[in-house]
Order: sequence, then C-alpha cells, then structure tokens
Amino acid sequence: MSRHPLLFPTLLLAMTAPAAWANDKACPCDGEDSGKTEEASHWTGGGELGFASARGNSINESLNGRFNLQYTQGDWIHSMDLFGLRARAEYRVEDENGEMTRSDAKTTANRYTVGANSALKLGEHRQFTTAVRAEQDDFATYDRLQTASIGYGTRMMDGERTKLDVQVGPGFRRAHNAEDDVTETGVIGRGFVGLKFDLTDNTELSNNLLVESGSHNTYAQNDLGVSVAMNSHLALKAGLQARRNSEVEADRKKTDTLTTMNVVYRFK
Repeated sequence: MSRHPLLFPTLLLAMTAPAAWANDKACPCDGEDSGKTEEASHWTGGGELGFASARGNSINESLNGRFNLQYTQGDWIHSMDLFGLRARAEYRVEDENGEMTRSDAKTTANRYTVGANSALKLGEHRQFTTAVRAEQDDFATYDRLQTASIGYGTRMMDGERTKLDVQVGPGFRRAHNAEDDVTETGVIGRGFVGLKFDLTDNTELSNNLLVESGSHNTYAQNDLGVSVAMNSHLALKAGLQARRNSEVEADRKKTDTLTTMNVVYRFK
C-alpha cells in the first residue's frame, strides 16, 4: 500500500481549486454579456477547539481540535477532516523520605487523525465514494493505521430538518500492533452512517458512526454532538466520542470515550 494514502483525494482537491479560483476572479471579456452571474465559490468548512486546565494537588491539561474542509464542483464532492488530541498530567507523590513532591509531567493522550473523501454523484441521492484515513495514537494497541476504501452512498432521509446518509463498501487496512510489534494488513468492510437533525433554528444534533471490520480487528467510532449557533459563524458544541476495538491488549479496555466542549467557527 502507498505510504501516502491521502494522495489521491488531495490531488483531486488541488486540481479543482484553481478552476474554482479562476471562476471566482474571472471578469467578463469585451463584447460578452456583463450581466451573467458568475459561479460562486463552493468552499465550506470550519474548525473547533477546546482546552481544559486544572491546578491544585494535580496539574492536568488537555487540548483537542478539529478542522474540516469541503469543496463541491459539478458532480464531485471532496472533503478533508483533521483531528488532534493531546493531554498531560502531573501529580503530588510521596518520595522515599516521606516528603510530597510533584511527579514528572506525563503525556496521557496523544492522537492525530487525518481523513479525506471524494464522492461522485450518481443521481440526486446516490454517490460513488472513496475514503482514506490515517491515524496515530501513542496509547492504543494499534498505534498506527491507514485505511482506504471505495463504496456506494445514499441519502436515506432528506427532510427539511432531518438528513440521514449511509455509505458501505470494501476497503484495505494496514495497522501496526504495538503489543506484538507487527504490521497487520487485510481486507475490511467499511460502513458509515451520518445523521443531522435540527432541534431548533439554531440548535443542531449530529451523530456519525464509522465501522471498519476485518479479520484482525473490528473498529467502531461514534461521534455524537449538539451545537448551538451564536451567529452565522460561531457556535458552542458539546460532543461525546466513543471508540471501540475488538482486539486489544489484556490490560486495556476495548472502549474509550472522549467528552468535549468546544468553540466552533464555520465559514461558507
């Protein structure tokens, strides 16, 4: 498998960007109808950031952030998502002389994920999809992994307040098992379900479920979030993420959860 799993969607995104820039900046030529409506930019996206710090008998700090970007041109939709989580802690401990001292700062979480998707519209609610994902997690049984997949996507619900998208298809996974220090490769089945529901005019509930299942491990991640918009660009978001691996070390739990409260910035 290529060491650069994000190359194909990134190239597609790069190829379409100049065309969009040219359309946005182009001026009518002499003799042409200056009243024609120019095509607007189709870039959308946003970012969110959360930080927590505690001081006292212990020192705990955590930082998480996410950035997503989407570009639509004709029948193609390209998107990219970046996520990072880092935390560290210090504690008061008793040394051999009975005195209380602070322990050295220890990193307790260090995870980075990057994903990219390209989708070709086959109809009003049908798509051919490609997806790649790479992750590094220093505290997981699988500390490094890359996946690539193709599939079929459809919008099951497209109401005024409710939207439900489903994707399914085969893929390939390459993962490093930190416990055994071996790299496992194999075919996987990938499924994705995305739900968006408008609770009120400025409150949105979202839930995304990703499942990647193969012979070595079944990975599932569910992201539940509720965001409240303060204006057209800023929002507050509460999120709960649950991640589960079917195969982990004996002393590790199969399920990890992450609760966040972030500030969100969106652009269109």
